[in-house]
Amino acid sequence: MAANSSTEVTVTSIDAGEVSVRVSTIGQGGTRPFVLVPGIGVASNYFERLAPNLNEFGPVHALDLPGFAGVPHPDDAMTIRQYADLVGLVIDRLELDDPVVVGHSMGTQVVVDLVARREELSTLVLIGPVINPRERRIGLQAVRFLQAAAHEPGRVKLLALTAYLFCGPKWFSRILPKMMRFPIERALPHVKADTLVIRGEFDAVAPRDWVKQVGELLPSSRLWEIPGAGHSVMHAHAEEVAKLCVEHAEQPLEYDEGGVLRSFRHAGDGREGEDYKPTPATFFSAVKGRATEALGMLRHDDGLIADGKTEHAEAMQEAHDRVEDE
Repeated sequence: MAANSSTEVTVTSIDAGEVSVRVSTIGQGGTRPFVLVPGIGVASNYFERLAPNLNEFGPVHALDLPGFAGVPHPDDAMTIRQYADLVGLVIDRLELDDPVVVGHSMGTQVVVDLVARREELSTLVLIGPVINPRERRIGLQAVRFLQAAAHEPGRVKLLALTAYLFCGPKWFSRILPKMMRFPIERALPHVKADTLVIRGEFDAVAPRDWVKQVGELLPSSRLWEIPGAGHSVMHAHAEEVAKLCVEHAEQPLEYDEGGVLRSFRHAGDGREGEDYKPTPATFFSAVKGRATEALGMLRHDDGLIADGKTEHAEAMQEAHDRVEDE
């Protein structure tokens, strides 16, 4: 976690007719803002470790879309296009000037659909892009998800479990077919933005050959693989992913690197989990913050959600600072 990053989280809801999007924001100043879009069923707190590492470069806005993280949803299932339009609405309402748009898992489908239609968005990041068209079957994708989950740390699995409880099986089962059928491979050639694609070494959901194909389909792309990582690479390997994202935003592509998948290594590789040393007090604060956030979701209280997220972020920062001081 960046030592000078903000720990204060503000939460606002942006209404769009019968639906709304919850936006969790850290930071105000900086070079360029980031907009983070999570995958199916999960919440913006999947980015809780990535966001502070991006915050030194610019403010970070992590989204909770309708049906996820306790955000109300309409009666009918939403399409990838409808979700993409909502992300575009958030960018417009917040008056963000060419933000770096980041999507993870199903969120990659959402941001690709958006950026393919809005050429003013010049920088895109896809983390664990889905769905591999050669494996567009629910049963097989379930197997791939379990294979990738075996390489996720326990805290990521806990995040996923709680997020799926808030989403609920009914809404998840309605959105899953939309995700499975979305032809991302057809949309990728229409993306004019410089695009960074990141996968974890053990991400069976976004296998190496498919990610190389993604790079070949994109007009302008660079590809990186994080050793030792699974599908939720931006959480377990937040510093590495943030470094790649910031360097990508600072160094636009001068030529097409599509299809060349490089392995990204730095001093943090293999040290997963050693960058936080909580005391009993900080552990209690982190748990209390998470409980407060959950209560806020149940009550649809943005202020309570912000308090919980901030308390959790402060506890994480303190636990991280103990490692830095040793």
